[in-house]
Amino acid sequence: MSLNTTPSAQRVHIGFFGRRNAGKSSLVNVVTGQALSVVSDIPGTTTDPVRKAMELPPLGPVLVIDTPGFDDEGALGALRVKKTHEILREADVAVLVIDAARGITSADEELIGLFKKSSTPYIVALNKSDLGNAKCRMQNAIEVSALTGENIYELKDAIARLAPQKEERRLLGDLLAPGDCVVLVTPIDAAAPRGRLILPQQQALRDILDAGAYALVTKETELVSALARLKMPPNLVVTDSQVFHYVAGVVPEDVPLTSFSILFARYKGFLKTAVEGIEALQNLSEGAKILIAEGCTHHRQCDDIGTVKLPRWIREKLGRDFAFSFCSGNEFPEDLSSYALVLHCGGCMLSEKAVRARADAAAAQGVPFTNYGVCIAWLQGILERCLRPLDNRY
Repeated sequence: MSLNTTPSAQRVHIGFFGRRNAGKSSLVNVVTGQALSVVSDIPGTTTDPVRKAMELPPLGPVLVIDTPGFDDEGALGALRVKKTHEILREADVAVLVIDAARGITSADEELIGLFKKSSTPYIVALNKSDLGNAKCRMQNAIEVSALTGENIYELKDAIARLAPQKEERRLLGDLLAPGDCVVLVTPIDAAAPRGRLILPQQQALRDILDAGAYALVTKETELVSALARLKMPPNLVVTDSQVFHYVAGVVPEDVPLTSFSILFARYKGFLKTAVEGIEALQNLSEGAKILIAEGCTHHRQCDDIGTVKLPRWIREKLGRDFAFSFCSGNEFPEDLSSYALVLHCGGCMLSEKAVRARADAAAAQGVPFTNYGVCIAWLQGILERCLRPLDNRY
């Protein structure tokens, strides 16, 4: 997959952290080779995380993230610091930028503590080395200058060495043999993006082709006709979870069936957790709090899956009412103790580390964690069937 088409969630995420005016934005601009972040002598110029997709040999496609100053002040500053915490959850590698002339501060020490607590590999960039009056000497550090470019290539190499080797996973290609036929059911409704398929559908198509198999893509309204045109039953049917009930009724029982959301939970490494978490849903008491979390942000439609359909289906299935809360994008509560369950999307727009951090945070606080596809399959009484094609490979 090329640099320009690699989804952000599949890139190595590199976060640049530090206090205000340490030169983070200047260093990010030099590393990326572009004027990505606004640079100013005024402290606190970077107010929100700034992201840049780029190629960093030998890592390949990466996502560089410039964060607000960690020592920011006041109510607005507290919000910026919160954003920095959110970025740390998804960062595969952290770069701590320190003003070498000023030396390490309490804010820097706190950041190092957060890196260690989150098991995030990090390197310290002692910036402004061109001034020649460094007051900071420490391990795991390299002197650099955003102004002169000193040791920038060395910094890139150090980042590349720190990046964790990600386990090679397939979305569904490992479930297929060359020549297999896969039917992808992709509803086109008011929530569908205009003129394109959503990311899970795109990635499924590519993985099917890479496996030497072929795909038949159809809306649910044409599914009966599409299946009738096949001389032989498909080897696998993958559907959007929202139309599980209809598709399960159309696809013969002996034809393997699953959903994009279930495949993505497996791909991101938390399907086992999601399956275990669904057991808690069955036993929730009246009024229990459920957090419904999505990794992306989109315009809410009148029959939105997360805020409308799922709460309705859960109430109808269990015959009880619950207190639903919602979050989306990079926002995710640190304190989950008041929730009886976290119900998450497939996480296609989040890095694996970000999704696992959310699942781990829930586990650490004793809160069950499941996802849309697993939940909807269970609500429709077809969870066992939809896990069967995976043959316990999760």
